[in-house]
Amino acid sequence: MNVIISAAELASDLDGGNPPVLLDVRWQLGGPHQRPAYLEAHIPSAVFVDLDADLAGPAGAAGRHPLPDVDRFGEVMRAAGVSGDRGVVVYDGGQGWAAARAWWLLRWAGHPSVRVLDGGLPAWTGELESGDTRPAAPGAFVPAPESAARLDADGAAALARAGLLLDARAAERYRGDVEPIDRVGGHIPGAVSAPTAENVTEDGRFRPPAELAARFKALGAADASEVGVYCGSGVSGAHEVLALAVAGIPAALYVGSWSEWSADPTRPVATGAEPG
Repeated sequence: MNVIISAAELASDLDGGNPPVLLDVRWQLGGPHQRPAYLEAHIPSAVFVDLDADLAGPAGAAGRHPLPDVDRFGEVMRAAGVSGDRGVVVYDGGQGWAAARAWWLLRWAGHPSVRVLDGGLPAWTGELESGDTRPAAPGAFVPAPESAARLDADGAAALARAGLLLDARAAERYRGDVEPIDRVGGHIPGAVSAPTAENVTEDGRFRPPAELAARFKALGAADASEVGVYCGSGVSGAHEVLALAVAGIPAALYVGSWSEWSADPTRPVATGAEPG
């Protein structure tokens, strides 16, 4: 199944007999809350979901965006109208990170049909509506998490040695040249730098599957028995997992990512351009 959907395809599906549940997950790292923007204008039928409150647990030792409580996540999804037998489409403001986080969480929780609007809201050319949209009836989705889809710190370290662990952050953070958020800069020893920004074009749409496949092959995905991804806090890393899925490559996400790894001074840190 495709993991992304174009604006034209979404418009057609919304006009069909079994339209998908539409989730607006606009979010901005360090920026203003996006609910006011949603209330001002959103794609018709879209329900707003808050990344920090609904798609992550409280920040702490497990990272800045750890997994949400599974039961509460299920409640939020049901309140948004999500059921296991109905497709879901998620979108954000165009960067794709927040939408990818919602996509990954729903897939990890066992939903069989989730897609991301390629290019986000800026790609949508149809009508918009204002106000707070709620579904006519709650959904029936019950999460059934898939452990193979995620990594913990030990699993990420092992994968960096035996498989391929990709670091989705900007190259300067990977090298340790700068670290604007976490305790220390650098990367997990053995991880390969693969900035997620390089997976998209200037307008925020994913590069064609063949291009992405070639990129990840060059990074070592073709020879790896398993592939994993991490980032700063499990948001942009989800976007890289999505890009890998577009390329036909399954990958796991280290949700705690660098915010969890670097918080523990006993964990090793590598710096520089090489995996280490």
